[in-house]
This record gives sequence, structure tokens and C-alpha cells, in this order.
Amino acid sequence: MAEKNTKIRQISDFGEFGLIDYLTKDIKYKNSELIKGIGDDAAVFESGDICNLITTDLLVEGIHFDLIYTPLKHLGYKAVAVNLSDIYAMNAIPKYITISIAVSNKFSVNVIEELYSGIYLACEQYGVELIGGDTSSSLSGLFINITAIGQAKKEDVVYRSGAKKNDLICVSGDLGAAYLGLQILEREKKVFLADNDVQPELDKFNYIIERFLKPEPRKDIIESLKKYKILPTSMIDISDGLSSELLHICSKSNLGCKVFEEKLPIHDQTFLTAEMFNLDPAIPVMNGGEDYELLFTIPLDKKDEIEKIPNVAIIGFMTENKDEKFLIAKNGVEIPLIAQGWNHGEVE
Repeated sequence: MAEKNTKIRQISDFGEFGLIDYLTKDIKYKNSELIKGIGDDAAVFESGDICNLITTDLLVEGIHFDLIYTPLKHLGYKAVAVNLSDIYAMNAIPKYITISIAVSNKFSVNVIEELYSGIYLACEQYGVELIGGDTSSSLSGLFINITAIGQAKKEDVVYRSGAKKNDLICVSGDLGAAYLGLQILEREKKVFLADNDVQPELDKFNYIIERFLKPEPRKDIIESLKKYKILPTSMIDISDGLSSELLHICSKSNLGCKVFEEKLPIHDQTFLTAEMFNLDPAIPVMNGGEDYELLFTIPLDKKDEIEKIPNVAIIGFMTENKDEKFLIAKNGVEIPLIAQGWNHGEVE
């Protein structure tokens, strides 16, 4: 009997989302209480009038964080924050988290206590409870896995797939800062490793560095949307760059979009730092990541209400043609959106 010829496929050929799609393409759900499985910011389970939402995220030393410039307290806070952002991105309220860590023998108990001080601070800030987890040893650094559990009324849950033609595209806060904050930290790391006596020059970049090291999930935006009775038609958090997230909404909603460069919210420090690196400021906005802002769509008739909410910008609109996905540059040129988002490192 001839041996089956199986081609070896490399993980790097797929990319993160391609690999997830490939590994889960044959999943068939049987539980009638499951409303949404893989493919959104969180899974959604029905429980009467209330839905439970569950999301999980793994952070790996050397891939997602570098302890040379990441304080352990900030890391603990960020590990919680990025998971809570996924719950908020579905218009839900986070309630509980579990934490599993794997640590090598290079870490003392004092160091782990510092990590947990950031975890507890985030829990207090956002009103969530730590209810369990696991610990293990590691042969190669620190691993942190957090699962967040949230709740919402069934009719309030927002998915990536609900956008409609002519819906307005909105984003919270400002974009591109975290990417440039990382570039500054990496630059100063190289200087430090070359000469340990050189002190890093970070004072001019406090805002963008904090945006990378200590992101804040947008609980305030979810509260404001409820206050003004605005239910987004679709929503996602911006972890992999605006282009990538827009393409997710377009794909799930089977629509196109147009966003305008002149409408992109960019902090002054982000703008000046981009110029320092000889970058068009729109590049880190569209293709950076880890801002953990909310990207969402609303019906056109909600324009007056959304303009009452601070720190929200209308940047474009959804189009019927699903092949029409463009950034409209300041000179009017239509630039096709490409998913070039955040790269946490190559998986070998």
C-alpha cells in the first residue's frame, strides 16, 4: 500500500488568523445554548435573558513582552486589560477572570508578587473578581494566560457581523500611539545594551510609552453608548491595527468600507514621533496595534447622539460593495486596505 504523501505545512505560511481558521474549520457546535463560538472577540453562551461571554489570551515572554523595559506591575495590569477589552468590544461588562502562569526559576516570589500587584490593580479599577487559575514551572521564561468572563443582555451583545450599508464607522480615543511607544522602547533598549551607563531618554515620550505598557480598555465608551441609547451594529477592539480590524468587520458583515485619512484621531505626540521616525503618521494608525480602542459602526441616524460622546471620532462609512475597502488619503487617492497589523513575532 502506497504511503500517503502529506506535504509539510509551516505555521509561518498561515499567520495567526489563518492558522486559527485552518485548525477550526471543521468544528461543528452541538450545544444549543452556544450563540457564538470561534470568530469574534469572545464566545457567547445563552443563559435565559442573560448571555455569558468568555475570552482568553496568552502572553509569552520574548514574543508579547520584553522584561528589559516592561515593569512587572504594568505587565500584570496589561494582561488583564487586554482581556477586558475583548469583553467590552462585544458591548458587555466583564465580571470575572482566571489566571494561569508558568514561571522559570529565574523569577523570585517577590517578582511574581509585583506581577500580581498589577493584576489586582486592574481588577479593582474595572470591578472584576479573580476567581481561579493555575501555576506551572517553565523552562523558558514567563507565560501568562488570562480568561475573562462577562455578561450582557442577549439583545445588547454586539458582534463583528452586524454592520449595515451606510453605517458610520467610529473609533474611540486616538490611534498609533502604542506602536510608536514600542519603537521608542526598542530604540532605547539597543542603546542600553550597547552601553549600560547610558540612561534612556524617555521623558518626551511618556504618553505613547504608557499607551503601550499600560493600555486602558474603554469601559467609559460602553457606559456612554448606553447613556445615549446607542447600540452599535458591529464592534471590535483594535489590537492588530485599524486596517486589520476594519477588514474583520467588512468580512463578517459582507460589506466594504471607506475611511478618511483626515478623520483619523492622532495624538500630537504620536504625530511628532512618527515624523521623527520618518513615517507618515497614518501608517502606525492603520497598521500598528495594541491601542485597545473600540472600532464600531452605528446607524446614520445616530450621528447627533454619537457626537455628544467625548473621545469618539467618525472616520468613515460602510459600503454595499464588499470589494470596496479603502483609505481615502488627504489628496483624494483611494488606498486599498491591507491587513498588515501587529506582528508579535514569527512562530517557527
